[in-house]
Amino acid sequence: MKSKAIGLMSGTSLDGLDICFAEFEKYNNKWQFKIIEAETICYPENWEKALRNSLHLSSENLLALNSEYGFYLGKTVKTFIEDKKITDIDLIASHGHTVFHQPHKKFTLQIGDGRGIKLQTNIPVIYDFRSQDVLMGGNGAPLVPIGDELLFSQYDGCLNLGGFSNISFKKAQKRIAFDICAVNIVLNKISQQLGKSFDENGDSARKGSVDSNLLEKLNNLEFYHHQHPKSLGIEFCNHYIFPLLENVDSLTALATFTEHAAIQIFKILNENRLKKVLFTGGGTYNSYLIEKIKYNTSCEIIIPDKSIIDFKEALIFAFMGVLRINNEVNVMSSATGSLRDHSSGIIA
Repeated sequence: MKSKAIGLMSGTSLDGLDICFAEFEKYNNKWQFKIIEAETICYPENWEKALRNSLHLSSENLLALNSEYGFYLGKTVKTFIEDKKITDIDLIASHGHTVFHQPHKKFTLQIGDGRGIKLQTNIPVIYDFRSQDVLMGGNGAPLVPIGDELLFSQYDGCLNLGGFSNISFKKAQKRIAFDICAVNIVLNKISQQLGKSFDENGDSARKGSVDSNLLEKLNNLEFYHHQHPKSLGIEFCNHYIFPLLENVDSLTALATFTEHAAIQIFKILNENRLKKVLFTGGGTYNSYLIEKIKYNTSCEIIIPDKSIIDFKEALIFAFMGVLRINNEVNVMSSATGSLRDHSSGIIA
């Protein structure tokens, strides 16, 4: 069984739209993959601003943006297909862009209507992967553990450093997964106060001093005392993180928050005695953050080639689309906390 699919991923840090075209094949009951083409399309300023401000919109304007963004995704992926001269695609799987994520209230919202993508490309589209899980009592996140389980099982765990950090690993024969802490969504916002879109290599954080009182407040946030499954959204940062960072010097804030993220991450690696963990996501390029994690753990941190660092999530959403179109399980209840494993995603 062989399938070719495109995965679309827009992260909370708004650094662009990740597009990954990959081939998946099931051989001897084991899945294999090959990334054929991949690219990150930076958002034009108007789209970055629109997505960043989407949570403040009226319901009417948010519905309009949902449709408009779906057509934008469709046009963007159509251009990608034409530029790369791709001719054989079975499906497109789109994560959409998260505006709200409140699973305790039984809702999560990723905008970007998949029907708009379908109308632009005339290719079957799978979208809205999270809502069904939330309605089934789950967190609707993390979803990538199905890919970790079936595509990256050679590692003890897989850790993503994106807008938020999340991890998945096997425990008592079950794959569990959860969000650890905010990372780039906070570091990028602080960096913007210094006129930079992100803290390259963690160089600015290196120049700052850690505020021990602020660090203690961050480390004592209630979320870190909750057991998994658990997930984070922008609401967590708005309510708990950003208020603590108000009126803090930018370099101090960067140094302190980088220290905080490192502590939360190496605590999880150490508590679960993980030996070999794959690190991916944009935060992997933050050498200062990686150094701080490495210094405090004996876990072997594996940093793969650039295509896996940058496109693992888009790759796995493409894979989730393949599983969905074949009505196979693509969401693991052990990771999200839902009633049962299930096959999620609306098919356009």
